[in-house]
Amino acid sequence: MNIPPPDILLQLSINGALGGAMYGVAAVGLSLIFGTMRLIFLAQGAIIIFSAYCVRALFYKLGIDPFLSLPIVIAGGAVLGWLIYQGLFRKAAAMEDRNVSLLIAVGLMFLVQNLMTVIWGGNTAGVVTTYTASGIEIFGVRTSFTRSMGFLIALAGTAFVILFLKKTLVGKAVRAASEDMNAATLMGISPHRVNAIAFAIGISLAGAAGVAVATTFPFNPFAGFIFSLKALVALALGGLGNVGGALAGGIILGLIEAYTQYFISGGWTNAVAYGVFLLVLMLKPEGLFSKPFKKA
Repeated sequence: MNIPPPDILLQLSINGALGGAMYGVAAVGLSLIFGTMRLIFLAQGAIIIFSAYCVRALFYKLGIDPFLSLPIVIAGGAVLGWLIYQGLFRKAAAMEDRNVSLLIAVGLMFLVQNLMTVIWGGNTAGVVTTYTASGIEIFGVRTSFTRSMGFLIALAGTAFVILFLKKTLVGKAVRAASEDMNAATLMGISPHRVNAIAFAIGISLAGAAGVAVATTFPFNPFAGFIFSLKALVALALGGLGNVGGALAGGIILGLIEAYTQYFISGGWTNAVAYGVFLLVLMLKPEGLFSKPFKKA
C-alpha cells in the first residue's frame, strides 16, 4: 500500500473529520437520551432527515437560508422532543423493561419515514444554494464550505451540551439522574422532567444535524436509518454517557470512512466501520474515551 503525499493525507483527514462531525452531533443527542433512560433511540436518524426536509421547505417555500433557519429548527426540535417523550415514552419510562421503549423508538422511526414519504415523496432531494459548490482553505487545503459549517455546528452543539451539564442546575440534575436515577429521585429530582429535558435537547441536536445534512448531502426519507447506525457507532467509540467522546467518536468514524475509501474502496466503507465498531465493543466496551466499567 503506497503512502500518499502529505497534502493528500491532510485532505483525507480534514474531509473525514468534517464529515464525521455530523455523526458526532447526532451521537451527542443519543448519549443524552441513553444517559437518562438507558434507551438506544433508533429514531434519531429519521428525525435528522425530517429536519433536513424542513430546512429544505423553509428555503424553497419561504426563502430562509438553511443556516439562518438553524434557530427555528433547533427550537422546533426541542418542542418536538418534549412532545415525543410526553406522548410516547412517559409511561414506558416508568417500566423496568426497556424493550418497550426500544420498540416504541423503532415504531416511531418507521412512522416518521412513511410520513416523510407521504409529504415529500420518496425521491432523493437536496438543498442547492449559491454557496453549495464554494470552498474554503484549511491549513492550505481547500474543502467544502458547507462541510466546514457543519463541523462548526457540531462543535457549538457539543460545547453547549457540556456547558449545560456542568454549569446549570438543571444540567447537574440530568447528570445526577444519568449516574443513578433512584438516588436522584430520593434527592427530589423528577425523573420525568429529566427525561423530557434530555429528549428535548437530543432532538434539538438532531435538528442541528439536519441543517448540516440538508446543505451537504442528497437525502431521502429512508436515509435516516444509516445515520442512526453511524451515530450508534460513534457513541460506542466515544463511550456511553461521554458527551465529548461522542463527538470524538463521530470524527474517528469519519476518518475511518475517508481512509477506507482511499486505501481500499468505497464498497468496503461500511464493512470496515462496523468491523471497528465490533472490535471496540469486544476489547474496550466502555469506549475509547471513558473509564473502564467497575465490577459490582
